[in-house]
Amino acid sequence: MIKEKKEKKSKFSIFLIIVDILAIVCFFVAYGPFSFFRDWFVTTSMTTMTHRYFAYVLYNQEMIDEVLDNNKIIESEDPTDTSKISFNANVDTGTYESIYEEQVLKRDEGNDIYKVVDIKGNSWNGKMVVIYDPSKLKLVFSKKYGGSGEYLSSMAKNNNALVAMNASGVYHPNGQNRVTGTAILNGKVYATGKKINKGGGLIGFTKDNILMLTKKSAKEAITDGMDRAVEFGPFLIVNGKMASFKGNGGWGIANRSAIGQRQDGIVLLMAINGRSSKSVGISMKELAEVFQKYKAYNAANLDGGGSSALYAVVDGKGGLINNPVGYGYSGERYLPNAWMVLPE
Repeated sequence: MIKEKKEKKSKFSIFLIIVDILAIVCFFVAYGPFSFFRDWFVTTSMTTMTHRYFAYVLYNQEMIDEVLDNNKIIESEDPTDTSKISFNANVDTGTYESIYEEQVLKRDEGNDIYKVVDIKGNSWNGKMVVIYDPSKLKLVFSKKYGGSGEYLSSMAKNNNALVAMNASGVYHPNGQNRVTGTAILNGKVYATGKKINKGGGLIGFTKDNILMLTKKSAKEAITDGMDRAVEFGPFLIVNGKMASFKGNGGWGIANRSAIGQRQDGIVLLMAINGRSSKSVGISMKELAEVFQKYKAYNAANLDGGGSSALYAVVDGKGGLINNPVGYGYSGERYLPNAWMVLPE
């Protein structure tokens, strides 16, 4: 009996020692001299719309501000020089300087409109849709805009879209489905919503189908020729120059959606999977570097996380080609609008 009590006491003591060790390790990781976890945790939490409180569980405002100041993106303030985009240069010679050029320029047999490309890095994977004719890329609002919104897959099928990707950020005041920032459609302001601090500015296409990134007002952008656009960010590449990054860029690691255009006019839509064992997600710096590999002359981040969704018709069948995942759930989120390649 005494022996049994000693054994129980011994096991309990071991349990307490293990708990103490784990507590010390966790404290060291969270507050120690190595900042990787702290930087990742704070920047990932603080760049979400609804889960910033995660950062405050471990850190006070002063520590959070210090982390954000040490990890940020410094964007170009210049608007896109649309004169540098030449659609005449969109030619496949059959000779490629890199695998990235081959993936873009070598078209699928029987499809001159778009192609789907698998992309991956050390800890992430995703899909890229190459669109050869940007005039076919439209901004389409959900028929339920202002109400519940729609899943991207539903919007795409309702419009017989060949390709679709999430566009504006989404805001839910009183259960309504609204855009964040400003959305321009057919050369006019179509919708305005809550302003969010995501960097960037207006991301959209001119009437000549050139991707324009600008920090000007909607009125000024429309005067400059903006035809269809959403407001988000940050801008990753402007006029061929990649943004500067301090630390991890201030955005942590997550699933992302992004859009870019090459100087030959080809548009690149990217969706990077995240929050899973197969793909943890991508940093903003890595995302910019991927666009550089594919020679994007202008590129910008769009709403990510649970909003990140990419749809395409492949082998005659349409469906999502990425894996939308939010905090604590998986599957699509109701969206206000989408970029779509529509059939003629």
